[in-house]
Amino acid sequence: MEDRIELAGLTPEEINEKLGFSQKFRGSQIFQWIGRGAESFDEMTNLSVALRQELSEKAVLRSSSVSQVLRDSDGTIKLQITLKDGLAVETVLLTDREDRKTACVSCQVGCAMNCAFCQTGHLGLARNLDAGEIVEQFLFLEKHAGPLDNIVFMGMGEPMMNLPNVRKAISVLTDSRGRALSGRRITVSTSGVIKGIYDVADNGPAIRLAVSLTTADPEFREKLMPIGRTNPLSELRKAISYFTEKTGKRVTLEAALLHEKNTGEESARNMVEFAKGLDVHINLIPWNPVGGLPFEEPTSAECRSFVSILERNGLNVTLRTRRGREIGGACGQLGKTLASSQGNGKKLESEFDEEP
Repeated sequence: MEDRIELAGLTPEEINEKLGFSQKFRGSQIFQWIGRGAESFDEMTNLSVALRQELSEKAVLRSSSVSQVLRDSDGTIKLQITLKDGLAVETVLLTDREDRKTACVSCQVGCAMNCAFCQTGHLGLARNLDAGEIVEQFLFLEKHAGPLDNIVFMGMGEPMMNLPNVRKAISVLTDSRGRALSGRRITVSTSGVIKGIYDVADNGPAIRLAVSLTTADPEFREKLMPIGRTNPLSELRKAISYFTEKTGKRVTLEAALLHEKNTGEESARNMVEFAKGLDVHINLIPWNPVGGLPFEEPTSAECRSFVSILERNGLNVTLRTRRGREIGGACGQLGKTLASSQGNGKKLESEFDEEP
């Protein structure tokens, strides 16, 4: 495979260039088949047999492969995908109460953000995924679950630290000549990389933005999310405001609720103050257990109280339903299956004894 051209992350024009086609429509034909989920050139019935044979010798439709399929009783599907270099990532298919299907894709092998409450952050970062490897996750999920409605970059890795490949993958998936996914159905989630937020606001793509806030207490956020040390809350707030003004799109603030850490009244008041004057919707996510991490799930009473304070202050709030927990596919759990098999888990160094 090393010397064959990988097609999943290429545009029609790039396919023509890489394969040396003089008939320019060929690239569009192949691109359309890739968007339909074709896994072999033999499926491309509007190409001649000779051309299909030539393509199989020169190119590959998928550089990665599905090595494990896990299914939760709630309908969640998690795929472990082995990459061309033997590393692996996980990608998840989520369904909501309206049976809408969402692909939660990864953009890096592991993650360098080291968020204290997240399994993936304790794997460390191996490398960025290329655009084709990102697109392939979406196509693999559609094979197992049928046509998908949405895609969220909320899997393994920090999208803003691999923005060129995330952009390229989005351009391939939204191209009208192929899969033609609407940009309105794409959400990119960041732990708070301010430079990336400004970049997307100024240069696109035209997607929805989610920011993992977790707590609006600056000192505690720096302990939970080390990125807060170089991307402070005050500047993050300015970046969110800039994004909404520049794009006209509401931003989602996400918060993983940790038992007796960030669920008290003061934590709620801090979040209210942070969100005041911003066009935001707040997604609250009760923390999903990860072995070895010093946190506990919040109680139902904690969650209800936190929601109540935010709503009384006029904020739009959703308390998320936890899905995929049986298979390690819930928010914050990705990499759980890989940690032992790849031998790169890290021990948590900080301690979190009480709520600030």
